[in-house]
Amino acid sequence: MILQLLLRPLALIALTLALASTPGLAQTAKTEVLWLGQSAFRITTPGGKVIITDPWLIQNPLTPPEYKKLEALGKVDLLLVSHGHQDHFADAPAIAVLNKIPLYGPGDMNQSAALLGILPPAQLPRFNKGGTINPLPGIKVTAVHAEHSSVLVWKNADTGKDETHVGGEPLGFIIELENGFRIYHMGDTALFGDMKFIAEYYHPDLVLIPIGGNFTMGPVDAAYAIREWLKPKFVIPMHYGANPLGKGTPAELVQALGASTTKVLALKPGEKAEF
Repeated sequence: MILQLLLRPLALIALTLALASTPGLAQTAKTEVLWLGQSAFRITTPGGKVIITDPWLIQNPLTPPEYKKLEALGKVDLLLVSHGHQDHFADAPAIAVLNKIPLYGPGDMNQSAALLGILPPAQLPRFNKGGTINPLPGIKVTAVHAEHSSVLVWKNADTGKDETHVGGEPLGFIIELENGFRIYHMGDTALFGDMKFIAEYYHPDLVLIPIGGNFTMGPVDAAYAIREWLKPKFVIPMHYGANPLGKGTPAELVQALGASTTKVLALKPGEKAEF
């Protein structure tokens, strides 16, 4: 099958999978994935639950204006943060407070956030690489490796100065939905050989992959990971364009990937893909 790149300026990109070819998926199951810029996604599951990842929205130059008000996300059921950098963590505490839900992230990052009083400890559960949680009925999240760094920068209310605190090790997430559909949110990462193991062990259907470069994989490295190791049905590029140093583009990814059975869905912020 020839690689398909979807770059049309549509408000909605609807993609219907041949679900019968994937064991364990119901014919009528639907998953909606909305990209909000950088690594922030709103995932609506077949059971109607809403998952938010790495919410940097208010200050993100790519966030559609309507989503700069956090209430526009609607009711959020699950909040996942891959590491402590502000372009992933920034709006997570406010979303946790607004929805009265926990913030799931690296255990040491959450411990720092609890000690700093960013959220109550009850809203900062701790887990780590290899750990699997069942935060909602029918939904399973496993923390996997990401090759990156993580610190938590927080403004001291008494001094007015930013402080750097322990952010734990960065994570990726394998998110398994009610119908068995699996999403691999890679977080921020460079290439590492165990991507092959992750793909072979967890069999993700959709991979959310960073392509910006400088801080993460660029298009060439991401294409190598897709072609040689991950081999998913679908990928959505992320973590590019919001920072001048994140210069990678979906077009460069497609060129580097060449002919492939993987479909690259190049969403614009505010666009959705449906599976």
